[in-house]
Amino acid sequence: MSGRRFHRPTALVAALVVPFLAALALVPVRTGLAPSNAALVLVVAVVAVAALGTRESAALAALSAAAWFDFFLTRPYGHFAVADRGDVLTAVLLLVVGLTVSRLAVRTRRLRGTVLTDTADLSLLEGTARLAEDGGSPDAVVEHVRRELVDLLGLRDCRFAYGSLVGRLPRLEHDGNLWLGLERGAAGAAFWPDRWPDGEVELRAIGGGHYYGRFLLVPEPGPLPSRQARLVAVALAAQAGAALDTAGLTHRG
Repeated sequence: MSGRRFHRPTALVAALVVPFLAALALVPVRTGLAPSNAALVLVVAVVAVAALGTRESAALAALSAAAWFDFFLTRPYGHFAVADRGDVLTAVLLLVVGLTVSRLAVRTRRLRGTVLTDTADLSLLEGTARLAEDGGSPDAVVEHVRRELVDLLGLRDCRFAYGSLVGRLPRLEHDGNLWLGLERGAAGAAFWPDRWPDGEVELRAIGGGHYYGRFLLVPEPGPLPSRQARLVAVALAAQAGAALDTAGLTHRG
């Protein structure tokens, strides 16, 4: 389950339905079940939603759990009213604990996702460095980086062009920003350029301060990948440039 995640609409529906079903399942044993134990079962339902949903769905699940605890598991049954002061306190604690635990679950999932992403990105860079260190030809390193860029940035296509700079293409800069050209805006665009079918974006390969060529990215229309993914792409291009420089190829400015 840790590898899957609800889409937002599904998560919101689950936030309403899962606590409802959990409370409904406890109805046959509610007379012999302490309210605190019933509340703990509903907290588990909230955590399940939070682990696979969004922050909003986690909060909604906590509210849903408190409401269905009141409706199904406290007297008078079948009404949104609580006769016993202890049950009122339990319902309030259920809401507070549910909100707190759901936030922690969402944060933990995000941290786990960040660690996994960092590990995968490091593996990409290590793989390219290992290829160069093991005596791979510059062309092999360039081809390896080209394939990695397609997967990393979710590209339609990517090719490498040796030689002089021709034209003024949008450019993925060393800081991860997308430069669209002075006539179309400064660096920092949030979306890939939408000029199709000629919507190429250049990512330059520079080694030892010399320009050797550029990766011509053909992205899918839509928002840019994460900043971290773009910075990894820049680092991969730099590794290709370093491999070309180490090989002593003639640079083109």
